[in-house]
Amino acid sequence: MPAAKVKSPEAQGAEAPYPKPAYAWYVLLLLTVVYVFSFIDRQILNLLVGPVRRDLGLTDTQMSLLMGFSFALFYTGFGIPLGRLADAHSRRTIIAAGFVAWSLFSSGCGLARTFTQMLLMRMGVGVGEATLSPAAYSLLTDYFPPQRRATALSVYGMGIYIGSGLAFLLGGVVTGWSSKQEEWLLPAVGAVRSWQLVFLAVGLPGVALALLMYTVKEPARRGAGGASAIPLGEVLRYLRANWKTYFCHNVGIALLSFSSYGSAAWIPSFFVRTHGWTAAETGKIYGVLVAVFGALGIVWGGWLADRWSARGSKDAAMRVALMVAVGWIPTGIAYLVVPDGRMAMALLAPTVFLVAAPFGIAPAAIMQVTPARMRGQASSIYLFVINLIGLGIGPTAVAMVTDYGFGDDAKVGTSILIVTVSAHMVSCLLLWAGLKPYVRSQEQAKEWMAARSEG
Repeated sequence: MPAAKVKSPEAQGAEAPYPKPAYAWYVLLLLTVVYVFSFIDRQILNLLVGPVRRDLGLTDTQMSLLMGFSFALFYTGFGIPLGRLADAHSRRTIIAAGFVAWSLFSSGCGLARTFTQMLLMRMGVGVGEATLSPAAYSLLTDYFPPQRRATALSVYGMGIYIGSGLAFLLGGVVTGWSSKQEEWLLPAVGAVRSWQLVFLAVGLPGVALALLMYTVKEPARRGAGGASAIPLGEVLRYLRANWKTYFCHNVGIALLSFSSYGSAAWIPSFFVRTHGWTAAETGKIYGVLVAVFGALGIVWGGWLADRWSARGSKDAAMRVALMVAVGWIPTGIAYLVVPDGRMAMALLAPTVFLVAAPFGIAPAAIMQVTPARMRGQASSIYLFVINLIGLGIGPTAVAMVTDYGFGDDAKVGTSILIVTVSAHMVSCLLLWAGLKPYVRSQEQAKEWMAARSEG
């Protein structure tokens, strides 16, 4: 009697039932809350430009390094090795440890007294946050079937806009405090400025909330393949074989990120300098707008991509990203050139909605063209590219055009216009060029996993 054929780990993982939908949604909502905290800690500095710049004696360019490059350099640099860990080890533990780390470093920003101290704390926040998204993308891919994946990852991506919106709201509140009370006396710390109190208030709760990650169960890895991650060399060979897909996707989305981060870092200053608004009122209104329209936009993008995919469109994720990148251009120009501040803020609503839409479907697109055991590393490379270009360079690009191109703080709106529109134009060309290679790469991913399963 012939021996029964033992199924490979890949086949067993592929056939394992998905977790119950209710529990999968619990995990998704928990990860979204963690993502919200990460973006509050990441973006809170954007509305505190005035008081931080004043107290530390900084230029716009130095502020941009704190907002973007110092964070992004370490966020991206540590992302790839941490993504490799996510492909082989407990993803919930990786996220929990990172949550504690970035919360402590964010609190440390509230104790900074010099540019160098603030720079080091922002670097630490970047290292801690590098643990989150590669592991979260991998978890959610194993919790949700392909036909719901873009929507799930878009709901997770809501954390970007809810967190950013809350950061602007908190920043608006603190500038209101600053006008009434410049310093606060804290036990064991002493006198702190209002902006320093905000860093302490948003950072410390994360240390306790990290424990909630241990309510998450590790799901079966689909198409896994052993207990160890695929070697980085093999991942890079696969990426090279599909270079057109990954290049057009990663760089195309990175340029949209470049536009998004570059504008978001300086929009509060634009309203203060150009329209004469106070930082407090700008933060409150812009914060609500980002939280509401950004969250709606990113979920709508995921829903639309899943809908088109269900109708048979194999390039739905890339096509939706291309469509919204083109659709952004009219309002992305208009809010910067209209003469009235209220009209400019109204035009930001559709602008934020459209700029948010690609950032849930973009990681879903990576999952669709990447073999399962490579997904943590592939998503880390994606995050490396979009954050180094977007967060690392975007805010500084706007600041340098203002400081060295115009030499006039009042020209920040024109700087935003030049940087963002240029980025969108190139992004549209790349996303269009990537449509056909993206479809071919889906088939190659299936062939790679089938060959490894048989082996």
